[in-house]
Amino acid sequence: MEKNGLGGKSIILRLEMNTQDIKFGQVASAIFEAGGDMVAIDVIQSSGHITVRDITITVTDSVDIGKITDTVKNLKGVRLVNVSDRTFLMHLGGKIETQPKIPIQNRDDLSRVYTPDVARVCAAIQEDPKKAYTLTIKRNTVAVISDGSAVLGLGNIGPYAAMPVMEGKSMLFKQLAGVDSFPICLDTQDTEEIISCIKALAPAFGGINLEDISSPRCFEIEQRLRDELDIPVFHDDQHGTAVVLYAALINALKIVGKSIDQIKVVVCGIGAAGVACSKILLSAGVKNLIGVDREGALVAGGNYNNSMWQWYAEHTNPDKVQGSLQEVIRGADVFIGLSAGGLLRREDVLAMADSPIVFAMANPTPEIRPEEVEDIVGVIATGRSDYPNQINNVLCFPGIFRAALDCRATTINEEMKLAAAEAIASAVPDDERNPSYIIPSVFNQNVVKAIRELVVKAAIKTGVARRIPRE
Repeated sequence: MEKNGLGGKSIILRLEMNTQDIKFGQVASAIFEAGGDMVAIDVIQSSGHITVRDITITVTDSVDIGKITDTVKNLKGVRLVNVSDRTFLMHLGGKIETQPKIPIQNRDDLSRVYTPDVARVCAAIQEDPKKAYTLTIKRNTVAVISDGSAVLGLGNIGPYAAMPVMEGKSMLFKQLAGVDSFPICLDTQDTEEIISCIKALAPAFGGINLEDISSPRCFEIEQRLRDELDIPVFHDDQHGTAVVLYAALINALKIVGKSIDQIKVVVCGIGAAGVACSKILLSAGVKNLIGVDREGALVAGGNYNNSMWQWYAEHTNPDKVQGSLQEVIRGADVFIGLSAGGLLRREDVLAMADSPIVFAMANPTPEIRPEEVEDIVGVIATGRSDYPNQINNVLCFPGIFRAALDCRATTINEEMKLAAAEAIASAVPDDERNPSYIIPSVFNQNVVKAIRELVVKAAIKTGVARRIPRE
């Protein structure tokens, strides 16, 4: 069933009603008493005493959809024709399609877009491969690639089941930033095979967006591809999350009146996103950052099987603090959760510094629910849309790829990520910023434009841009 913005489900009931036996108000009352909230009513057919209506209903997770349908079926004068899940309806046949930019209406058109005239275009690109950017879709197209090994909160569900997520990503690229993209789910989870496949696909694309690839393989896959390709490669689960988190922190620190180089930050959950978030915060000036995972704080000199944890331990936790989350969080100014629901307690937040910032980003259940600590925090944010301050990587990837494509960047470097974060933060006006509004809406049309401007400047300044785009 569909998850709506309030953490519930949405269905459509098609009902055939005999108005001689029952009034619509009786049906509405029965649905409400069974736990359903009607949000839309559409008359499909009306003839004599018979009417057919589609009723859109939302319910909370605790409500049994079967109870509602059974209630309706037992009403005299009502026939339940069909029950539809709105989300499944939206996915029928997939969510994207390919459309030609130019209609082929006659033989002359055909000869120009295909044989024989297309051969001249092929020859021009063979002579100068850079012309692929002007004469093919490469200039504005990104590959959205996954192996299905770490999809949302579902885990290793494989390439077929990952496809709807990648299609959704392509929709967001197009709608928010005008970037064309294509979802590709690889039927392999072998690191070398994934790298080889993506390298072989790269000529058709201006950028590669890696998605939902499990840790620690994702680190090697991204780094190898960045080293071996001359187009941007961006693992959104890592860097998109990191950029938006840093943007939120910029505004949160303004609210609580603290400086980024003076704060103590505790990061809980050192997977792909946790590492990337930590790296961007270190680049931004955080000096005292401690990472905590299942075994406690990561400390230099420890013996870790995960090579990324080894790196992490050597570059963080300057005071070599040891212990569990509950021990290391004492006196912390910022908590960043990228782990699992319920790990943080109210007493842990009370042990933090004055006006603590809590980013509880585990989904669907945050490390601590905002209502448990809203009276004792300076700012709180989550990854959920039903609470204020949603930290969502959709704020980042459309704009950062728009910029990278427009300046034909060879990579997306740390300076470009920092610039993207500054742009996102700036989309919240100074006179509107408050503890419940530190991050803009994903539908804020100024976000992509602001990211593009600052990221292009960063790409040019750092020497990774191959062209200066028109404004």
